[in-house]
Amino acid sequence: MNNRILIIDDDELVCRTLHKVLTRYEYVVEYCLEGESAINKVQTFSPDLILLDIYLTSVNGLDILKELQKQFFNIPVIMITGYSDVNIAVRAMKLGAYDFLLKPVDIDQLKLLVEKTFSNINLKAEVDKLQAMVKDDILTKDFFGKSNKIKKILSSVEKLAKSIDTTILIDGESGTGKEMIAKFIHQNSPRAAGPFIQINVSAIPRELAESELFGHEKGAFTGAQQKTKLGKFELANGGTILLDEIGELSQDLQVKLLRVLQEKKFYRVGGEREVNVDVRVLAATNKNLEEEVKKGNFREDLFYRLNVGNINIPPLRERKEDIPVLAYAFLNEFSQKFDKKIKRIEPAAIELLQSYYWKGNIRELRNVMERVTLLLEDDELKERHFQFLVPQGQLNVKQSDDFVLKVPSKGIKIDIVLKKLIEETLKITNGNQVKAAAVLGLSRSKLRYRMEQLGIEVTRKVGSTS
Repeated sequence: MNNRILIIDDDELVCRTLHKVLTRYEYVVEYCLEGESAINKVQTFSPDLILLDIYLTSVNGLDILKELQKQFFNIPVIMITGYSDVNIAVRAMKLGAYDFLLKPVDIDQLKLLVEKTFSNINLKAEVDKLQAMVKDDILTKDFFGKSNKIKKILSSVEKLAKSIDTTILIDGESGTGKEMIAKFIHQNSPRAAGPFIQINVSAIPRELAESELFGHEKGAFTGAQQKTKLGKFELANGGTILLDEIGELSQDLQVKLLRVLQEKKFYRVGGEREVNVDVRVLAATNKNLEEEVKKGNFREDLFYRLNVGNINIPPLRERKEDIPVLAYAFLNEFSQKFDKKIKRIEPAAIELLQSYYWKGNIRELRNVMERVTLLLEDDELKERHFQFLVPQGQLNVKQSDDFVLKVPSKGIKIDIVLKKLIEETLKITNGNQVKAAAVLGLSRSKLRYRMEQLGIEVTRKVGSTS
């Protein structure tokens, strides 16, 4: 895209000369002869650089500079003056001018100064992109686990990652690691050197969603104070953007997103110029988008455009072999963060973690590991450190998969069988009635009722819940 330059000078001959010179270097150039209309011209032309004469007939160039700094502070302004007055030049620089030139303008000096200005603008844009990039460590396949399910998924992910622009839809329950898979795709793609930008669509107020995605111009809506705000798509230019919770995107933005995917261009909110972007789009959702299409909540054409590649992440409870790998990864992360020296998780604790339901999936496991690592002063995580998971219903009770029931030839009363079953279960749980109720598939109140009915007494132990 060619850079745009606006010349503000009441000398038409000067304007025409500068216009001729600068267009020769393939800049898009326009000029304004009246200082009073300069601000309006800036709004309509949207220049990337302004050349402003200090001495205008009816308006002082310094006053215009002040207004430009107030409304369009991120547009560099080079002042032009016909007098070699150092004091005025210094004053202009203090007011925010980028640099200044003296009349008659030296063409070579003008060319060098304009090139330097745009070079600095581009450098700043690159720095902004780098700051916007995710700063996590590089992910490896080992991080995700060793189950056959995850290995199969990663095999597909690596193949899809090799494409430079194939769109991919990643679906699965909340907390299953869709963001990490997206980051892994980016890091193993031809765009790895570019930015990785992610945005949670559901977390943005509806009225601000378009601005967050595509940016806005000053005055586009109430509160838009900057001249230009870059949206996430522009920040991701040359790299990858992850649209998380894509199923929450409004119908009007679905239309605009479809156009971006097809044409790779869009308008900022309140903008009149199309912005071209080179971005790979990944989308994630915990919804069944095919069902959303049937319900009329999601556009069918957008669904097919996003679903060129598809990755489904199974819940953590369906790949329990991965829990130890993830638990140790989070342990290492938080041990470093909190300056701890915890290196081990005892087998019984691993069994407890593998038996837990993990409704919140990997996100919940990460939160649990953060909690115990922060609070623990030992050098090993033990089963007791995870006892706060017990009331949630998934308990580390060792049971035999082989249940054998022998009925005497003379028969046996059902109450005797129930009493023996409850007593043996209470032995396994060390008298913990909450655990015993969970093992037997009963509520705690029903278990207590049966115990009273059958005359079962339990000696409470210190530290047990009953």
